[in-house]
Amino acid sequence: MMTSFFFIVRSMFAWAVAYLIFVIFMMNVVFSHAAHAEGGLLFIALLLAVTVISSAFSHLRRVRLIADQVNSSTLANRQRRQIEIPFDSGEVFDMIDAAIRELPGSEFVESARDSLQVRAKLKRINPYNTSFPAGLVFARWFGTRRNQILATIMPGESSSSVTLICEPERAAWTDWFLMDDGINLENAAALGRAITRRVAERRRSEQASAKQTVTEKELTVAKLSLLHAQVEPHFLYNTLASAQVLTRTDPARADEMLGNLITYLRHSLPRTEDSLSTIGEELERAKAYLDILTIRMGSRLQLQIDIPEALKFVPFPTMMLQTLVENAIKHGLEPKTGGGTIWILARTVENAVSVTVADDGRGFSAEGGGTGIGLRNVKERLRLAYGAAASFSIVANFPNGVAATIMVPASYTAGGGHA
Repeated sequence: MMTSFFFIVRSMFAWAVAYLIFVIFMMNVVFSHAAHAEGGLLFIALLLAVTVISSAFSHLRRVRLIADQVNSSTLANRQRRQIEIPFDSGEVFDMIDAAIRELPGSEFVESARDSLQVRAKLKRINPYNTSFPAGLVFARWFGTRRNQILATIMPGESSSSVTLICEPERAAWTDWFLMDDGINLENAAALGRAITRRVAERRRSEQASAKQTVTEKELTVAKLSLLHAQVEPHFLYNTLASAQVLTRTDPARADEMLGNLITYLRHSLPRTEDSLSTIGEELERAKAYLDILTIRMGSRLQLQIDIPEALKFVPFPTMMLQTLVENAIKHGLEPKTGGGTIWILARTVENAVSVTVADDGRGFSAEGGGTGIGLRNVKERLRLAYGAAASFSIVANFPNGVAATIMVPASYTAGGGHA
């Protein structure tokens, strides 16, 4: 209440001083010899007082409607806001620029991205469509036809600070005499709401993107599990079928095969969904598998392994090496009358490691060679796990057979330390 009272008194005092100067001027220059000059000046004083009081009450009432409170800050014609936005300065600049351009009455907007400033001129909206009384036509000299906005963005480490200034397009000293009916208060509030809405939209977009990422990850994990499940039975069924035959013809060798199968399964214990195996662990799995095959194929199967000790610590997808070995046996050596040799090699190539399984079997001429579900799953699992960072290739080996190579990022160095 006291704030409203002092606001009205301040306005009346400013106009009283201006009127006193006007009276002195008129009495000394214009009305020095005129009769009844006092009556005319008194009428002007009364008209001025009524106009000032009514304008002040109108301003007070509209400020209360907009801000629901009346104080020195809300009553001011010039409004300043400091807003913290948790985005980088480039995004905040675009957000502020768009919000200012969409304000009602926006006539001219000047943006400077390098200096992170936005200036705008807005047509003044008269909420009550009133004009100055005829007796106060001189007051139109000080009237405001436009308002202006200055937005300055200060970049920070994880957020940006925005300073908004909303003010009339006139000199500051005129605020003692003229009131803007809360127009700049309304502009500042509108900008605050627009910024809040845009920040909320950005947050919702981030949350939706995060949910989509989680969903895609869950689908990827499920797809990897399905592909892995398709590979495991492919080997297990063949091994158990061979062991079943040996139990009738050679129980001792069947027992040895089942022992190797147990060793293989021990290296195939389930892992967490994001866990990779290593080249060394996959080599142990492949060797257990080949030991089983050696019992079945005898001297028809020869094995040569050349993997440096340091590369055994490099992360490697589970079952992939064993899949390449299995395909080399099934499509390369088993169809060949005299059997042959399998080579397992690993080399460092720049920032990647290549793992190659080669054979000297029948090669691509073998029926179904290189076209089974195992190789298709290798390609798909590599794509899902590494994207474009890994690759798979299969070429003819010289003079006979096939060479299949998997290239993965080398994230470990010698001894298992991080690169």
